[in-house]
Amino acid sequence: MLEISALGFDVFGTVVDWRSSIARSARPFLIECGLSSVDPYMFADRWRALYQPAMEACRTGARDYVPLDTLHAEMLDDLLSSFGLPRDGHETVDRKAFARLWEQLSPWPDVPGGLLRLKAKYILAPISNGSIALMTRLSRHAGLPWDAILGADLSRTYKPTPRTYLAAAEALQLDPSQVALVAAHNDDLHAARAVGMRTIFVPRPTEYGSEQTTDLRSESDWDLVATDFNNLASALHC
Repeated sequence: MLEISALGFDVFGTVVDWRSSIARSARPFLIECGLSSVDPYMFADRWRALYQPAMEACRTGARDYVPLDTLHAEMLDDLLSSFGLPRDGHETVDRKAFARLWEQLSPWPDVPGGLLRLKAKYILAPISNGSIALMTRLSRHAGLPWDAILGADLSRTYKPTPRTYLAAAEALQLDPSQVALVAAHNDDLHAARAVGMRTIFVPRPTEYGSEQTTDLRSESDWDLVATDFNNLASALHC
């Protein structure tokens, strides 16, 4: 790890607790939409479940690249339609504004302090499927001290497409081997390793709630495994 100059971070799940944040905000929205019986955590899970299929159309070329902000709004319309609400509904809550709640997610408790420690030694940047606009506003909301914002908007495609990781390294004028991806998802790390990046696994065993069954532990010989961002900072002598 001595050659590492930059740490790139997966954001949704690794840096921020999207599920609890969306569920917390969804409760009043669901009431206003006449869906008070819908569990807000189930709502958050179902919204997130549309994430990969929506991006896949862009990854395969079936659809031109559009930023994740647009996909979030479209997914919300699809989700509300599945509950019987018409797409041209006239709820008192603005759907477009609600879709932008992905810009207002809360970080895991160890994140702010851990990132500040890591920033003393490394360039820090998200390598996220979120757009530059989304990541900028989320960073301001959550107090994330990035040095740059990298990811899908640069590559015009979505992870785990190799170009997304390579474009991030190129933007910093670094070889992929000089960048380590920090992620709570083994598949993300597999994709980063395949293009020559170093890999750091930080598990988030409650990302999907107390009954989560995936990504509970390291599934490969990643370069480093840490329990949280403060533990990672200590392991990297920050």
